[in-house]
Amino acid sequence: MIKTYLMDVRQLENEKVYEKAISFVSPYRRQKIALLKHQKDKNRSLGAALALHRALMEYGLEERMMEYDNGEQGKPFFRYYPEIFFSLSHSGDYAICSVGEAEIGNDIEKVKNGRLRVAERFFAEEENKWIMQAETEDEMEERMFRLWTMKESFLKVTGLGMSLVLKDFTVSIRENNEVSIGQHINEKKYFLKEYPMPTDVAVNEPYKSAVDEPYKIAVCSVCDDFSPEIIPVLAQDILHIFE
Repeated sequence: MIKTYLMDVRQLENEKVYEKAISFVSPYRRQKIALLKHQKDKNRSLGAALALHRALMEYGLEERMMEYDNGEQGKPFFRYYPEIFFSLSHSGDYAICSVGEAEIGNDIEKVKNGRLRVAERFFAEEENKWIMQAETEDEMEERMFRLWTMKESFLKVTGLGMSLVLKDFTVSIRENNEVSIGQHINEKKYFLKEYPMPTDVAVNEPYKSAVDEPYKIAVCSVCDDFSPEIIPVLAQDILHIFE
């Protein structure tokens, strides 16, 4: 099964929590975080690493003990556990991690206004047609970000990333919200799963926070067995393991 974990990175705004958390991630992750200039970006990257740690607990593993290699297109994988696949993403106040025993790509995006020109320029004709069929501009923006996250998750699952042209494959959404990918990049069959953003992310006090802005989340895999819901990650619960 492909499981997806979500962390509210505002949990890391507390300096003591942040310092404790970063001491428990792998040297590979610490190095990546150190290269980031802004604290919010560091929090997002660290949040994704903690979500990955939570996912690896299901395998009896710890992220801080993992060694990484990179594929031909730079996609990281576990050197000694190549059978465990993972994908990380973050946006706004949240980070996600998807883990399973099949190729995975995921994406989370905070919905923002004024992005329709991106779709006009980079999306396939049928995708733009579906966006323009919406009755309001807000709905068009919402449709655009649905497609964006699904297309991004597909770019990541292939391992080819932005070397692919976005117009070279299409995401189709039918009236019943069934989604499919049309592509000629390879002969594999890919499946997509959209997750609704929880209306409330239950984190421990004093970090109790509600989701007050719209986000879109998508996961793509060669496996069609996805967890039905996103699993929340609490920083304090993870750090308590090491005490």
